[in-house]
Amino acid sequence: MSEPFESRTRYDPAEAEPRILAAWLESGLFHPEPAGTPAENYSIAIPPPNVTGVLHMGHALNGSIQDTLIRYHRMLGRRTKWILGTDHAGIATQTQVERQLVAEGSGREELGRAAFVERVWDWRSRYGGAIVEQYKRLGASCDYQTERFTLDDDYAAAVTKVFIALFEKGLIYRDNYLVNWDPGTRSAISDLEVAEQEVTDTLYLIAYPLAEGDGDGDGDADGEVVVATVRPETMLADTAVAVNPADPRYQHLIGREVILPLLGRRLRIIADDYVKVDFGSGALKITPGHDPNDFEIGRRHGLEQISVIGEDGRMTEAAGPRFAGLPVASAQAAVIAALEEDGVLRGREPLTHAVPFSHRSGRRIEPLISLQWFMRMGPLAAPAIAAVEAGRVRFHPESQGRRCLDWMESIRPWCISRQLWWGHRLPVYYCDACEETYVAAVPPARCGLCDGEVRQDDDVLDTWFSSALWPFVTLGWPEPTAELAAFYPTDVLTTARDIVFLWVARMIMMGLEFTGEAPFHDVYVHSVILAPDKRRMSKSLGNGVDPIAEIDRHGADAVRFGLLAMSSTQDVPYSAEKIAQGQALANKLFNASRFVLLRVAPDAVPAPVAAAIEDRWILSRLTRIELELARRIEAYDFSHAAHAVYDFVYRELCDWYLELVKGRLAGEGDGDGDGDGEDRLAVSQTLLHVLRETLALAHPLIPFVTEEVWTHVRRPGDGLLAGAAFPVADEALLDPRAEAGLERAIAATEAIRGWRDEVAIKPKVIVPVRLAADGYDEVAPLVARMARLRLETAGAGGPRAGGGARARAGAGAHGGVGVDGGVGGDVLVRVPVPGGIVEVLAGEGVDLRAHGERRAKRREELEAEIARAAGKLANPGFVAKAPAEVVAAQHERLAQLEAELTAL
Repeated sequence: MSEPFESRTRYDPAEAEPRILAAWLESGLFHPEPAGTPAENYSIAIPPPNVTGVLHMGHALNGSIQDTLIRYHRMLGRRTKWILGTDHAGIATQTQVERQLVAEGSGREELGRAAFVERVWDWRSRYGGAIVEQYKRLGASCDYQTERFTLDDDYAAAVTKVFIALFEKGLIYRDNYLVNWDPGTRSAISDLEVAEQEVTDTLYLIAYPLAEGDGDGDGDADGEVVVATVRPETMLADTAVAVNPADPRYQHLIGREVILPLLGRRLRIIADDYVKVDFGSGALKITPGHDPNDFEIGRRHGLEQISVIGEDGRMTEAAGPRFAGLPVASAQAAVIAALEEDGVLRGREPLTHAVPFSHRSGRRIEPLISLQWFMRMGPLAAPAIAAVEAGRVRFHPESQGRRCLDWMESIRPWCISRQLWWGHRLPVYYCDACEETYVAAVPPARCGLCDGEVRQDDDVLDTWFSSALWPFVTLGWPEPTAELAAFYPTDVLTTARDIVFLWVARMIMMGLEFTGEAPFHDVYVHSVILAPDKRRMSKSLGNGVDPIAEIDRHGADAVRFGLLAMSSTQDVPYSAEKIAQGQALANKLFNASRFVLLRVAPDAVPAPVAAAIEDRWILSRLTRIELELARRIEAYDFSHAAHAVYDFVYRELCDWYLELVKGRLAGEGDGDGDGDGEDRLAVSQTLLHVLRETLALAHPLIPFVTEEVWTHVRRPGDGLLAGAAFPVADEALLDPRAEAGLERAIAATEAIRGWRDEVAIKPKVIVPVRLAADGYDEVAPLVARMARLRLETAGAGGPRAGGGARARAGAGAHGGVGVDGGVGGDVLVRVPVPGGIVEVLAGEGVDLRAHGERRAKRREELEAEIARAAGKLANPGFVAKAPAEVVAAQHERLAQLEAELTAL
């Protein structure tokens, strides 16, 4: 049980959040029954976090965005479903378990496939749910009752169905092709899992002798062609040397042959436009088996593909007996030594260039010819391109849509097989006796051609293959489930830009192919939250910020608000100040609510009663924030939405409206002197209305503290705030005149308070003034009360309040405080305010002599310091001899002193 509201002096997230979460989960609000149509409902499929994962800042931001959308649309009365689940994350999860085995002195090969997979399932049951529990800590209103996993039996059956369908359509095929081989995971990976890094290597210049000498008598190159390479060990797989057909140095050699050093293989000299005339020697060794560009050149020219590096990272038999079996690094050293020994190494020089590395393991990619399963993407990409171009899928910002289109328009086949044991095993079976291949959901008992035994392919599918089916398979596809009918297509996908190609584009393709509809209407690509040092958060760099630790320190609402406030479509550094701002907002709202609930009339019911101008003002401002917040959320403008809520709660509701109505809540009336309780009741009704509406409009962003306060303001029949209605703005309450009047009163109050602070007038002192300004007919009493003034009527020679001020304001009305020049005699100072001035009159406690003396003394000090600083800078010896930074500092100091004097 929580402490009674009236005795609590602060909001305690650690106590409140578990209690509120339990109430939400028990309510069933997060688990909608399937009914209606997707157009009537609202759904989001969570980007499934890896089963290995823990909540990081990307998850926390994305979760905060999605939950804001889900809660907002739930409060609009739509049936909302936030589809929850985790991804089996083939490589990442297998790596976790393999590390455990290595620590135990074992390995997956020792266990065997069946035992290893069982071990991974055990790991998943023990550790795989951590991130889901952490989403709960964030307040995510996912449908926890229907959590999915990409290796569930029914999910696996759907993946198999898709594979078979694409195979039968001719889009999935098997081929020997150059792939990105990741030595770290010992698996092929797709192009999208490769990241280029700048590396400085050594460029080796190697002489390839012409097979029959120079032959033309001009003595060029002494009968050799020099090639340049940073991978001399791959020369053992060379099948040609290429030159540019326009290069005059080599035109006469095209069609001739050179001898491959170390192995003696004859290589044809070919002409290809790909070769750069100005790189290296202008002659390029062609190694189709170990370079993607050479692979394409080899296909154009019908060259043999030789592999001298195996999948185990060692040289193959094709490398020759001197090098076979050596690890790649050792082979490179051995090849260089052999080239030197044979006298064909012509030179070496440093070369800085982009090199592919695995995003998965961090190891340098080894391009290899490998027998893999591929998927033709062109036929799938065409409908997806059309959907984006037609606006059936809208990207926010639009630039990300153009980026996605560019990728799909130049899409290449996708290597979908992975040499792993954890994942969706390929539904492919082979008969080794007659080399027949079967693709089937159920393996054949025997080969239908030769009655031989069949075996299943050892490989599994790329994790992104199964993830691409997520939005519809999680709802029961291929079965025609009620969930699929009610919630597919989903409404929006939110993600960071780094998986737009890996996942988003592929989901659009698969959704269109298998359901006929794009899986979502909108794609919001949010920012990446960088570390405070503006680099990517990284374990290796040690610059990450743990969102769970931040929730422990500041509360979930603070973290959610801070992340939303710092979010945009551009990468942004993590801001501890924004988190602190969120914590302050939660505390401010809690304390303001407590203040209201302890002071309102006991018989008050919430109602927008405009008994005074300040009531009309707050009701108008509330209406505007309701309109703005709805617009911001629907436009995915979460930063401005967060700041709009903060500004309304902090400034308008708490800092001004509550101060304006304190006296009325205490029964002091509305200023008409009647002193009855009628006004207290009216302002109580307005306050309760404004508080309830504020809690509801802020709830999607900061759900815990708003739900906590709601339990104390809800009326009979009200349920949880999470299931309440989002405020419907009543535009009849908009009152531009009241807004203008109160904003003028606030500005005047701030100006006078600033003057009081400057001259050190004690807070209890009531200052006599004449208000010589326009536009204060309704708000002059409010200014007087808030600024602690006593309004005097105009005397001889003084303007009356509300009229003629501009003619009397003089220089002081333009930003400074004007000192009386004798007009009126009793005016000590004139303070500029909007529309005119406030004339401060002599009175008890208003003695400006000491303040004037302090100002005069400081002015003298500043003038002396300015003279000294200027004198130094006028001295040629100082400027010439002093270090540049010292001279610069002196210039800066002089500017600061002059600015202070000007302000004084």
